[in-house]
Amino acid sequence: MKIVTWNINSIRLRLSLLKKLIEEHQPDVICLQEIKVEDLLFPLDSISELGYKYLYYSGQKSYHGVAILSKIQATDNFIVEFYNEDKRHIAVKIKDIEIHNFYIPAGGDIPDIKENPKFKHKLEYIDLAQNWFTTNRSKQDKIIVLGDLNIAPHEHDVWSSKQLKNVVSHTGIEREKLINFQNSLEFIDSARHFMPMDQKLYTWWSYRNLDWLKSDRGRRLDHIWVSANLKGRMKSIYSLKDARSWTQPSDHVPYILELHE
Repeated sequence: MKIVTWNINSIRLRLSLLKKLIEEHQPDVICLQEIKVEDLLFPLDSISELGYKYLYYSGQKSYHGVAILSKIQATDNFIVEFYNEDKRHIAVKIKDIEIHNFYIPAGGDIPDIKENPKFKHKLEYIDLAQNWFTTNRSKQDKIIVLGDLNIAPHEHDVWSSKQLKNVVSHTGIEREKLINFQNSLEFIDSARHFMPMDQKLYTWWSYRNLDWLKSDRGRRLDHIWVSANLKGRMKSIYSLKDARSWTQPSDHVPYILELHE
């Protein structure tokens, strides 16, 4: 089974890029963040024509929103709202695996909870997400947690840990909270399972950097975690860096996990 996570940054604007992803990689399940469309305007027909009969989504006008596109029918699906009415978490059960698709708040620009309510919101959201899992799930469950988690937790998940240590997405408190969340049910970080900690891996390059490819100042904000009982089924992972050069690209690129059946 091939599973993709991608912050598409508007599903209607980038339908052609979604089609390109599908034609070139043929994923079984696609988890999208920032679909930026309310449910009534979700492009059902266009996506069904691309081969995805089973569509699960939770959207809102102009902002946020998450969706899961699948060739395989889910036996269960649900939406979780931790903090407010923002659409940031949707889950499905496909075969024997529960897949949780997240869009964690970005957190604004100032890493101070007193000066920046968005940063406070982000930290509290992570705590609430962790608490939901430790309360409602166990290490015995087969779970994949993925999405735009908006934090680069390790030194080589960013182009310069030293220069970004006080920048939102790589501050000490964010990194600590995300790792605590990961460890709460002993999830395995698929990227670092296959790639050593001293190797760089990015999934996001800022729109502000016009010559992004030359400077390569990226961050690994998108993640796929798997429960320990799925470790033996992990086959490979890869980040589609070339997608950042597609016409009208998202600032995130698709990140793909392949599992053995």
